[in-house]
Amino acid sequence: MQKKGKTDDDIRLLLKYVRLEYIEEREKGFDSVNEWKDVLSGGEKQRIAMARLFYHRPLFGILDECTSAVSMDFEAELYTRAKELDITLFTVTHRSSLFKFHDFKICLDGEGGYEAEDIKQ
Repeated sequence: MQKKGKTDDDIRLLLKYVRLEYIEEREKGFDSVNEWKDVLSGGEKQRIAMARLFYHRPLFGILDECTSAVSMDFEAELYTRAKELDITLFTVTHRSSLFKFHDFKICLDGEGGYEAEDIKQ
């Protein structure tokens, strides 16, 4: 079945990228209708969001604590995949482990000020 320019196999590959291959079987196919908040855990929601990012392949992605509920090793896989797809990421995070996937860091002080740093490696 065709899904907005993607085949079911394309969707399966995206789900594999985010380690959610089991969703198709668990939800009885891709045509199942459910409330995400009722059937997905916090980590699954974050991984679905990353799958959507990979599906659309925008030039830029703005991610706000998008991997806080996944392990750091898997987080690295997700960021590496985004880089492979040429998606430039702007990330809001408290995890310093994500710095290595970025060239610049901007710290906001909450009072309108900021500090910018070149963190290229």
